Amino acid sequence: RGTWELVDPPPRCDIVGSKWVFTVKYNSDGSMERYKARLVAKGYTQTYGVDFFETFSPVARLGTIRLIISVAVHHDWHMYQLDVKNTFLYGDLDETVYMQQPPGFERQGECGKVCKLKKSIYGLKQSPCAWFHKFSKVVSECGFVRSPLDHSLFIKKTSRGITVLVVYVDDIILTGDSDQEISDAKLFLQKHFVTKDLGPLRYILGIEVTRNREGVVLSQRKYVLDLFQDTGMLGGKPANLPMNPRIHLHDDQTELVDSRSYRSFIGKLLYVTVTKLDISFAVGKLSQFMEKPRKVHWDAALMVVKYLKSCPGKGLLFTKGKTLEVEAYSDADYVGSVEDRKSTTGFCVFVGGNLISWRSKKQGVVSRSSAESEYRAMAKTATEMTCFRSMLSSLSVSIPLPMKMYCDNRAATYIANNPVFHERTKHIEVDCHYIRDLVQGGTIATIHVPSEDQAADVFTKALPIGDFSKCCDKLSMFNMYAPA
Repeated sequence: RGTWELVDPPPRCDIVGSKWVFTVKYNSDGSMERYKARLVAKGYTQTYGVDFFETFSPVARLGTIRLIISVAVHHDWHMYQLDVKNTFLYGDLDETVYMQQPPGFERQGECGKVCKLKKSIYGLKQSPCAWFHKFSKVVSECGFVRSPLDHSLFIKKTSRGITVLVVYVDDIILTGDSDQEISDAKLFLQKHFVTKDLGPLRYILGIEVTRNREGVVLSQRKYVLDLFQDTGMLGGKPANLPMNPRIHLHDDQTELVDSRSYRSFIGKLLYVTVTKLDISFAVGKLSQFMEKPRKVHWDAALMVVKYLKSCPGKGLLFTKGKTLEVEAYSDADYVGSVEDRKSTTGFCVFVGGNLISWRSKKQGVVSRSSAESEYRAMAKTATEMTCFRSMLSSLSVSIPLPMKMYCDNRAATYIANNPVFHERTKHIEVDCHYIRDLVQGGTIATIHVPSEDQAADVFTKALPIGDFSKCCDKLSMFNMYAPA
């Protein structure tokens, strides 16, 4: 590939170390496939401003991936997946980087020389950035235009139709309304990179993509089953709730547990929320005790795993709706945090009846009224809705306006529709202006909904079994492994 050339080391230059990383690759049935050795640079020996500068590399938002899947299901588009081999070896380096020769493979008679890198290599701090710049340049030559809303989303429009490409490091999703355009895009990529055509989209980023009579289901069954083994819960008893609503977690005085193990545990649970949104509040709450986790927090995390045991195959269902209408539910739990009395924002956004985005997050400031906490949540929800509206517009998809936002607080909906400020709302003036502009411009309509019909309630607090099940039924959750 012409990754480097051997040169004499310049005086007083920084030389990056190198090493071999050995791994064993397995087949899907668990049998050994092959041994693998990869040469990597010791990037931790690099110096900022000398042999690297920019390191940031975007990856696709999971909300973007879910949006594209929803649009593809609505229009009956085929979805394909490609994998780029040795991704980080394609990037062009702007910096001058010298690296030690591969250990054990030094060229005879030239052991004193070093590798002057022409291309990026695994381990360098700037390799992900260099790869993305290279990929962006190549796909732009094919006619794709990068979305300003998500730099990992590329769109190509021709007289034959629209083609959509989403990249997450080395994983590529291709879809669109023209199979010929998709085939041309595959051939173009194969001319510039060594790619493997994986066929129809079935498995990406640990997420299983399954088509059935109902539509397309995203789930993480294999990941969850592996989690049972990692946590020793294979023989554990299932639970019907992810968190006990009668227990309010805080920093109590029970015994401390190993913080490193706890952080690893919660990190794995956080990734499960990619498709299992019903544990979002519980995992978000548990992540607030990363620094000094205690036994009560560890036991609460085990309860989340027990809940997953009751439904390891449950995931998100995407069906074909009549229109790609954007709707959202916004909610807040007023001063719900025992530690600091901050409120929790919860929202969920639907496109074409399919759940695309959701959030359960503690607010950054203390709210002085329930209306204020609800209004802050509405502002966050509106931001997400307008982002997806713009994305759909870039895909040449028109949506009916106004977009509907449902809220169960009458005071908050009144503030959104009332052009007059009051003393009690001055401190949230920015959020008020933002929501009111969207309402008065006809972009969003705020609609009051009874609390028992608030779908976002599951993102703001631990619910009893009846309310919890009711919310999950509204959120497009589907267990494809449930007995018929």
